[in-house]
Amino acid sequence: MSNLNRRQVLKAIGLTAGAAVLSETGAVAAPIAPKAGSGFVYSLNMSTIRGHNLGFVKELEVAAKAGFTSVEIWIDTLQTYLRSGGSLTEAKKIIEGFGLKVEDAIGFAPWLADDEPIRKKALEQLQREMEMLAQIGCYRIAAPPAGVTKGPVLDLDVVTERYLTILKMGEQTGVMPQLEMWGGSQNLKHISQVLYVATQCGNANARILLDVFHIFKGQSAVESLNYVGHHALDIFHVNDYPAGISPELISEPDRIYCGDGIAPIKQILQIVKNPERPLVISFEVFNKSYYAQDALTVAKTALKKMKEVAF
Repeated sequence: MSNLNRRQVLKAIGLTAGAAVLSETGAVAAPIAPKAGSGFVYSLNMSTIRGHNLGFVKELEVAAKAGFTSVEIWIDTLQTYLRSGGSLTEAKKIIEGFGLKVEDAIGFAPWLADDEPIRKKALEQLQREMEMLAQIGCYRIAAPPAGVTKGPVLDLDVVTERYLTILKMGEQTGVMPQLEMWGGSQNLKHISQVLYVATQCGNANARILLDVFHIFKGQSAVESLNYVGHHALDIFHVNDYPAGISPELISEPDRIYCGDGIAPIKQILQIVKNPERPLVISFEVFNKSYYAQDALTVAKTALKKMKEVAF
């Protein structure tokens, strides 16, 4: 909270509770199909097997064989597939053929950049990506603070205006941007900051994308999740981290399987679990030791360990 000025703190205090009561009316994202069991939809973020360099189709195949029915894809992997001769129509058929639903796509357009020409190009890029994703049936895209991870801390009202701009783009394309918190960034590193933006923009389609690793990295209190209404969350990234590494020193490759570390995952999932509709929890790691193993084994292990901590 040290990065917030007094006015923003006062606004945030008055607005955080509002996340729980925002109207569901007008939500663009496709509804999550109910699943029996824990109240969660289990998804594989392709970061988990990204280092295996399998390519778009093979990654989907591995996820399906491992037992996943939902995935998060990476936009650059899809674009490589298209450049190699694939088509969006074909990609959609392949996804459906594997019995998968693409819950979200990971991209890094610097939509929040302070440099106006850079931001303009980023918005054009994001528009193209949204239109592309809509054609394969993916109705969400991650919107992290790419481009502003270093440098000055932006006023949260400025961030709100820029997020509202891409929300309106999402409403036009049907692919909604999920405001992603990055714990290692200078901007949007705390739960309080992304929640402020989501509530202050006054748009019922606003969503935030949180992550077990980034909560620790950014040193947000887990208890802060109690102020995040269920409406604000469609997807939650899950993973774990080992003991003995401080938030300042921990890095992306240190992420490990759920339950293999010291992260309070069970506590987190109990707080964010939605009694009205299943929450998508997506396993996201960048572990080099996992990349050296069989991809299918990694994916199967990820699903097994997710289910163990979710019950």
